[in-house]
Order: sequence, then structure tokens, then C-alpha cells
Amino acid sequence: MGRLVMKFGGTSVANIERIGNVARHVKREVDAGHDVAVIVSAMAGKTNELVEWCREASAMHDAREYDAVVASGEQVTAGLLAIALQTMGIQARSWQGWQIPIKTSDAHASARILEIDGTELVHRFKDRNEVAVITGFQGINPQTNRITTLGRGGSDTSAVAIAAAIHADRCDIYTDVDGVYTTDPRVVPKARRLDKIAFEDMLELASQGAKVLQVRSVELGMVHNMPIFVRSSFDKPEDIDPRGTPPGTLICSEEEIMESHVVTGIAFSKDEAQISVRQIEDKPGVAAAIFGPLADANINVDMIVQNVSEDGKTTDLTFTVPASDYTRARDTITSAKAKIGYARLDSATDVAKVSVIGSGMRSHAGVAAKAFAALAARNINIRAITTSEIKFSVLIDTAYTELAVRTLHTLYGLDQV
Repeated sequence: MGRLVMKFGGTSVANIERIGNVARHVKREVDAGHDVAVIVSAMAGKTNELVEWCREASAMHDAREYDAVVASGEQVTAGLLAIALQTMGIQARSWQGWQIPIKTSDAHASARILEIDGTELVHRFKDRNEVAVITGFQGINPQTNRITTLGRGGSDTSAVAIAAAIHADRCDIYTDVDGVYTTDPRVVPKARRLDKIAFEDMLELASQGAKVLQVRSVELGMVHNMPIFVRSSFDKPEDIDPRGTPPGTLICSEEEIMESHVVTGIAFSKDEAQISVRQIEDKPGVAAAIFGPLADANINVDMIVQNVSEDGKTTDLTFTVPASDYTRARDTITSAKAKIGYARLDSATDVAKVSVIGSGMRSHAGVAAKAFAALAARNINIRAITTSEIKFSVLIDTAYTELAVRTLHTLYGLDQV
């Protein structure tokens, strides 16, 4: 017996039939004697529909009302799943974020969780053997008493936060894949599923383009040392032994992994744009003049490369931003031209970032050098490079993304045997 949080994404609850399948997954764990809290997303496509309705109503809609609208998708799913569980004879009730409450900041559409009181949920586990079906993605700001949402993928964050609040033994993330792979299997058919991956490696994979989990959910798991198990919701519930270990990937502390590979996985993102500010006077304060306005505009800057001219008087500064922020970033830099004092602004949107990730890099030299040589042998030009203790990323032309990923995946021995 234990305490589990089970989270189901939009494809897992896309229709009534799939909600019934989810209910059978929950029943399996309840019958095994576990206390269970379930976090659900909106049905697949529903959030997009609600977002579009807000845009049709007004291009400049109130962010508070936007949250009130888009949070309704999860409410429908939670109610339907509670009904399905009750029909199976399981004591269950639905909870909205504000009812628990999940207290958040007031940054509507991108709120951060501040506090969760899991006392009532635990009380109902003990006294009523009741399953809690909780709306993901949402909470409430205690100052304004308004519904807030956590941003896309926020149900993952809700699940891990609830797991920490009720002191769960594990947080199971049910999705449309059966775990975390060394890279995208659609790009590299030989990609293999990882049995375990350290929080740090998963955090880098998620932040560098892997779509399995929201970054903030992994951060929460690492902070609270909450094991996260990624598994498929499309496995037949009746075929799974709750006392065994089903197919999936356990995200856990590095200490729980016997031996780390030098490279854990390859991530990539085509959602990148490159901006180069040319011939800036090389003097103190120039970087602040460029990146300050971008920060004020809430534009996230990733890779940064600076080149100094031979005479040391001018410098070129190249950086990347999300493709969705490309136009705003260009306009922001152009507006600040007088203060920055640059000669020319170059940019490109046909770029991709490929990242090599692995905790084992800490104790192995020459890992990046092998990659550079392998990419050069394939005539793949590198536009920019960034490195950290357990990761390095290269910026390349989008057309070479798949070739680069396959090359690096094979180079580091990640192909299935």
C-alpha cells in the first residue's frame, strides 16, 4: 500500500471512451490498496478551442478572464472522470484548483504555485477512502481571489506539486508515449527508452526541446525529491500488475542510478531564431543595452556569442530567441539602436538547436570535441555553441537537424542494440 498521484494528459482523456480507460487505470491502483489523487488535463484540442474563442471575442482580452475561460476545460474532464469512477463503485469527487486550494502568483496564464494545503485530501483518503480527481493547470491567487493558470503543460506541474503536498510515494505521468527516449523516435528509429534518468538530465532534455514533460514539473520533482514515473496510458489497465514494474521511465535522484552514461540523450528544437548585432562599439554597458530591453519585453535569450574585431574597437554579438518572439525581439533592438549604437542587424529563422546531454560529461573530457568532428565530417556548419557542466548545444541550419541528431545519437552509442 502507498500513496500515488496519477496524471493524465489531453490525449489520454480525449473522449468518453478514453476517460473510461483512465478510470480503469485508477481502479487498478485503488484495488491494490493505494491512496490515489488523479490530476487531469482538458480533453485533447479543447484548450486550443477555448484560447481561440478568447481571441475571437477580443484580440486584447483581459488576462484574468482568459484564465477563467481556459481553466474550464479541466473542470469538465475532472467531473466526467469522477462520474466514471463512481459508476465503477469507487468513492470519488472532483476538485477544482481553488477548492484545495492551490495558491499561485497573480501572473495570469503563467502563474507559479506558491503553496498547496493537502490536509483535506489526506483526511479524505483516511476517513472515506476517497479518490481525489483534481483539475490540472490551474489555481487561485489568494490576494485577488481570481482563477489563475500555469501555462501550457501546467498539469504536469500541478501533479508533481500535489504529490509533494500530500507526501506521495510517486507521481505517475501517463501520456501517449511509454517513457523518455534517448531522442525523438520519429527522427531516430533506433532511439531507446530509458529505464531511469536523473532529474538534472531530464531538466536539460525538457528545457532543450524534449516535449515529454514541462520543465517546471521536473524542477519541482528535483526540489522535493519526488520520483516521477513516465508511462503510457494506452497500455491495457487489466494487463498491468500494480505490484510489478510496468514499461516506463523513472525520473529520480542521481544517487538512485547505479552508473550514468556519458551521454543520456539528444534533444533538439526548431523553434529558434538567430539575431546578430554587428559592429557595436566595444565598451562597458553594451550587453546591458541590448539584453536589458529584451528582458523588459519578457523575451527569453538563449545562446549568446560575442566576437571582438582585430582592432578591439568594435564587437559583434549574436544570440538566439524563441521563433515566436523573433519579430518582437528585432523590433525591440531596432527601437534601442540609438542607445546601442550598432551598424547593422542580421537575423535568421531557418536555424535549429541540437543539444547533447549527460551527467557523465562531468568526469569525461573531449565529449564535445567528438561531436564537432562528427558534424564537420557530415558538412554541417555550426553557427554558435554553448556549454554547461552536463550539456552542450550547437546552432545549425534547420535543414540539417535530423542528420545532426542521427549522427550524434550513433556517435555516443545511444542506438538500440
